[in-house]
Amino acid sequence: MRLMTAMPLVVALVSGCASTTQELFTVSDWTKDGDFTNGIEGPAVDTNGHLYAVNFKEQGTIGVIPKKMQPELYVTLPEGSTGNGIRFDRHGNMLIADYSAHNVLKVDAQSKKVSVYAHNPKMNQPNDIAIAPNGILFASDPNWANSTGNLWRVEEGKVTLLESNMGTTNGVEVSPDGRTLYVNESVQRKVYAYDLDASGNVSNKRTFIEFDDFGMDGMRCDVSGNLYIARYGAGVVAIVSPEGKLIREVKLKGQHPTNVAFGGVDGKQVFVTMQKRGAIETFFTDTPGRAWVEQQ
Repeated sequence: MRLMTAMPLVVALVSGCASTTQELFTVSDWTKDGDFTNGIEGPAVDTNGHLYAVNFKEQGTIGVIPKKMQPELYVTLPEGSTGNGIRFDRHGNMLIADYSAHNVLKVDAQSKKVSVYAHNPKMNQPNDIAIAPNGILFASDPNWANSTGNLWRVEEGKVTLLESNMGTTNGVEVSPDGRTLYVNESVQRKVYAYDLDASGNVSNKRTFIEFDDFGMDGMRCDVSGNLYIARYGAGVVAIVSPEGKLIREVKLKGQHPTNVAFGGVDGKQVFVTMQKRGAIETFFTDTPGRAWVEQQ
């Protein structure tokens, strides 16, 4: 398959107080190596435009990066909890997949108080989370020991199993219209699409796209419905159309991306967490992210 290559387009953007001109799909560093542990994951941007990721300096923490190269501690999670995926609800509260304690945690937007949003001991290790436009939360749940996984719907105080005995479920995302749920299986290298109804029920599972090599981790949609997939080991972010066609691969500096998030002044800046580097890379795209647009 012939892929589109990076086009020599530039966009004028503002980063902090300085105006810059940035070529699309050209990767640079947003934080330094080792600012985060190798458990860096869960990038998410709040309504103030601040970027967050898990495991800043040590496991069990959340870091915030309000400006380039200026990460700092945001909150320390309770003993025994370790964050992975992060999303923000419609009230600005942070929701965190807590894989070591089988929780989804909530961090209050005002007080920063950490509480248990939902818990189920039957969850292997909740990994990534996605929020539909109507506020319903979904969580992937891999078991890396035997390459299986589950898919859950999560509401405050309630966790509902949607499908069990899948492959190693990892990245999860919802389409901009809220009618399609995407879930990938890292080891099996497949992305599935489900029809999604207003109550958060899934049906009509089908293969959306699959790859011949390397793994997959987190993924997010832009507002046009293109899916940006972190290709772990391949060192790229794959951009896939709503029809399941690979339209571009963005080459990263490192080889082990774990997740992606949209932010910046217009929602067109993509942040990529990099496991082996313990850092965040970034590039600009031509379409804003779904979650960023919904927060405006």
